Amino acid sequence: MTLHLYFAMKFLRSFLVVGAIFFAVLLLIDVLEQVRRFSDADVSFAGILGLAALNVPSGLYTILPLITIIATLTLFLGLARTSELVITRAAGRSALLSLLAPIVVAAGLGALSVSVLNPLVAATSKQYEENAARYTDGAASVLSVSDEGLWLRQGDLRGQTVIHAQQSSANGTRLVNAMFLAYSEDGLPLTRVNAVEAVLTDGAWQLRDAKTWRLNDPNPERTAITAKMLTIPTDLTRDRIQDSFGTPSAVPIWALPRFIADLETAGFSALSYRIWYHMELALPLFLIAMVLIGAVFTMRHVRFGKTGQMVLYAIMMGFGAFFLRNLAQVLGENGQIPIILAAWAPPIAAICLAIAMLLHLEDG
Repeated sequence: MTLHLYFAMKFLRSFLVVGAIFFAVLLLIDVLEQVRRFSDADVSFAGILGLAALNVPSGLYTILPLITIIATLTLFLGLARTSELVITRAAGRSALLSLLAPIVVAAGLGALSVSVLNPLVAATSKQYEENAARYTDGAASVLSVSDEGLWLRQGDLRGQTVIHAQQSSANGTRLVNAMFLAYSEDGLPLTRVNAVEAVLTDGAWQLRDAKTWRLNDPNPERTAITAKMLTIPTDLTRDRIQDSFGTPSAVPIWALPRFIADLETAGFSALSYRIWYHMELALPLFLIAMVLIGAVFTMRHVRFGKTGQMVLYAIMMGFGAFFLRNLAQVLGENGQIPIILAAWAPPIAAICLAIAMLLHLEDG
């Protein structure tokens, strides 16, 4: 038990040190990127640093598997250099048993990342987008999905218009049972338009079976106007509506199931969000795979030589597993393979391959 705890603490220390180094490097790179992006805006260095600090957690979360495999290499190269692995084997512990502590720590770090770091990254990413919008053109997300349906927002010099629909097409260009509520520059409601259907065309909404109320009249119902077809100008486009969804990583994992249900109720495809949800759940398994891959090539004494070559093999195999995972995600998002297969097959396959290689190298 003491030996397991010793290996666990050394692996955790390696993981934290490697993570801190990557955080510092990513922060420096992101500061330079924010300086370039906002070179024309009046942003202080403190503001630039704040934007970088909000943006770095997203990048760090993405490379968690890379941090894990480098921490594993650091751990076992250090143990091999001090002959601690030789002593462990002489004490009767097999290679797989020696890996038990790092595997448990990697699984715990994966679970902690999914449950705590994932919502934190979603919150910092959202705050970054809001802060960055203040320094640019002020553009923010024009779309929101809830259990009440789909909400859109458009604006011009005359004021803002809030759009609500019970259902929508997959790209957001066709709304069913739509309502258009126009506001003045002072925030006062001016008109309300209800339509059976609204279709987005080039620069306008085409409404079918529309009814318009002027809300500043004493009796809006008496002066209401019905029309078979009605055109409402808009600055929205299909690309702008779809860009407003952002990425699945912008939604905290605890809110993903409800968000997916609301998205499908509104008529949108939630396939990419379902894939992301399952891949997040499979993250602890993938970190375990990274530990096993790193251990395959480094659980050997340094006197055997070719240490640099073994480290290169481990990095290449780790990147191969990472590439396979991303490829499976793309195939799953396109509907080419089932969601469960796309999310869970890569880490399970990597674990099985690493264990097979470890048994072959250790026991022949």
